[in-house]
Amino acid sequence: MLAEALVEVLVCPKSKQPLIYFPRGEADRDEADGFLLCPASRLRYPVQEGVPVMLIEEAVAVDAATVEALVGRARQLGLKVPDLARDC
Repeated sequence: MLAEALVEVLVCPKSKQPLIYFPRGEADRDEADGFLLCPASRLRYPVQEGVPVMLIEEAVAVDAATVEALVGRARQLGLKVPDLARDC
């Protein structure tokens, strides 16, 4: 699990915008499924063995509908959603 202080300072390397951290994945089941989402650039960054992989070439592009669904899921889980993500 990533420290909250670290998540607060991490930004997407492409858009320089804040990220949403899913510490136990979208299903909220397992820390091995954790990832960071950038709603602005629509990129999903993996977290491998507790280390965020903040390389654009390692990120997975997601479509706008998926970003919207993930932002909704983050709110449902009570995760911190940056103001920017509210408009996605």
